[in-house]
Amino acid sequence: MNWLELTMFEISRLFLTPVLILIMIAFIYAFFALGGFLLESFARARGKHRSELAAYYRRHGGSSDDLELWILRRLEALRITTRSAPMLGLVATMIPMGPALLALSTNQTDGVGENLVIAFAAVILALLSASIAFAVLIVRRRWLLTELRQIERKREEAL
Repeated sequence: MNWLELTMFEISRLFLTPVLILIMIAFIYAFFALGGFLLESFARARGKHRSELAAYYRRHGGSSDDLELWILRRLEALRITTRSAPMLGLVATMIPMGPALLALSTNQTDGVGENLVIAFAAVILALLSASIAFAVLIVRRRWLLTELRQIERKREEAL
């Protein structure tokens, strides 16, 4: 390898640990979001759910646009997780592939295996994180938009 290729290879390897940490954060966050989602689902099923959007509207008022912005802020972390986790998984897959291919070229099968284990574990956790976050995002967005519509209807009736 020439100096440019070697430099790029070494720089890319520096990113493996931060990317793996971000994948673990996304994975933990996805399960945290899933837990909150399940609690909210049970509360809604029992008719004991208290709308955070309605509470925000009572405290601050505002237009539908203001409430939509509140909804976007509320769903932002889920959207970021949904979109970034697969990319992080791809990065975490590709970084160990370089050393795995180098190990393969020198018949070091242990090196190939170690690097492939990291690559596949990272992509699996990243895709699970994105899938869980996506499911929670879709349903929670529907719930919040339904609540927004109810607030708008009450406002229209009051006029």
